[in-house]
Amino acid sequence: MIAEMQIRNYSPRTISSYISSLTRLSLHYHLSPDLLSLEQFKDYLSERITADKISNSTINQAIGAWRILQCDILKREWSTFKVKRPRTHKKIPQILSPEQVQVLLSCISNIKHHALVSLAYATGMRRNEILSLRVEDIDSARNMIIVKCGKGGKQRQIPIKSSLLKILREYYKQYRPSKFLFEGYRPDMQYSPTSFRNILRKAALKSKVNKRITPHTLRHSFATHMLESGLNLKQLQLILGHNAMKTTSIYLHVADTSSIPIPDLLEIKTNETHG
Repeated sequence: MIAEMQIRNYSPRTISSYISSLTRLSLHYHLSPDLLSLEQFKDYLSERITADKISNSTINQAIGAWRILQCDILKREWSTFKVKRPRTHKKIPQILSPEQVQVLLSCISNIKHHALVSLAYATGMRRNEILSLRVEDIDSARNMIIVKCGKGGKQRQIPIKSSLLKILREYYKQYRPSKFLFEGYRPDMQYSPTSFRNILRKAALKSKVNKRITPHTLRHSFATHMLESGLNLKQLQLILGHNAMKTTSIYLHVADTSSIPIPDLLEIKTNETHG
């Protein structure tokens, strides 16, 4: 099953989650998962929802693993073993105002931490994408960052401004990372996700920004502020690396686009007619 997911270019994290999900299912019944019926799988999910209060994402992981097992490994018809995914309700993302972001950054004196948080906010990259960045992924000649470990293994390019490039250069001169742009206590190790969260937690306390701030809060803030600055939804989708426009469109619910200048289409048409 691992080989099948590797061939389909699943990320190591997804492979690990799917294998863990099927292992837990197997241990629950003390049977190999290929011997389990659809009803047993449904009963297992129902019990975990009731007893463990598992989230929709955990349920979806279990269903995804079940489908790969049934369809790709055992070559069975999905219609026979199909399980409907739970209905999801998109939450309005929590964001920071541009002023709150600046206050937050002003409370981070360590140049490495400042560069890390600045990069997260100014590019809207996911946490794992930032921590997986290598030094050579920064194309300073073109003012671009090449994201090579996007969701689903997809690559994309993100334009960066000279202000961010200056911050990254100052950081690089002082720390001289050799492999990953942000390294852990060993040069060949990525920076810790926990350490990233702790930087934001401490900065939030110091800045007195009364919000729970995570790397994803910075991503949400980036997306909202880009829309408010006039970036169109398709451009934002490409920068964020979303597969579907529907995912990106949630930011329309929080962005204040009232200050973006709207052209007078009738006036434009009149001018063209007279010309």
